[in-house]
Amino acid sequence: MRAGGMPYAVCAYCQTVIARDGMENVGKAALLPYDISPIQLGTGGAVDGARFSVAGRVRWGWADGAWNEWLLSFTDGSTRWLGEAMGQFQLLEERADLATHPLLSGAIRVGDALDVDGHVLTASDVKEVKCLGGEGDLPFPTPADWTMTSVDFRNPDGMALSVQRDAQGLSVYSGRYVDLADLKPTRLRAIEGWTVPEALR
Repeated sequence: MRAGGMPYAVCAYCQTVIARDGMENVGKAALLPYDISPIQLGTGGAVDGARFSVAGRVRWGWADGAWNEWLLSFTDGSTRWLGEAMGQFQLLEERADLATHPLLSGAIRVGDALDVDGHVLTASDVKEVKCLGGEGDLPFPTPADWTMTSVDFRNPDGMALSVQRDAQGLSVYSGRYVDLADLKPTRLRAIEGWTVPEALR
């Protein structure tokens, strides 16, 4: 299942980014570097009582590594993001209401605390990142020169918050850490030397 309602799509063959409104060519996405991940476009699953399919991906890089953000398209028409970094997964949804929080309007430092729905989360990581490319159906274009500040908040209960700030403004996503098995995944990528764990079959 692809997310046909998304305003942008990246051609799998030439990396051209197409704006669906008028089918306009809005430029080229960077060619995604090789990446070992069990997730791929078309991977399915279920979480919180709803089924989803992976419709798109954005890959971000920074001075010491990179990570994936997978767009999950749910059968009820909603979307969430699945962040994947070093074998850890975050299930996140956009929280536009938090984008005006006073703490997030200025510089954020590691250790800063933020109250989200009665839970205190602490900034654990602040870094400058660059878009390494995108694929599939996405809610925004993924130009190769796109840079931003990325901040991760977390707490001991497994809650997570991601703040992303670029020249256009601020976006905030909240959710929780999950295990891959929690998503009941199907159609995982076959990786040489890796056997799908029994819990994921």
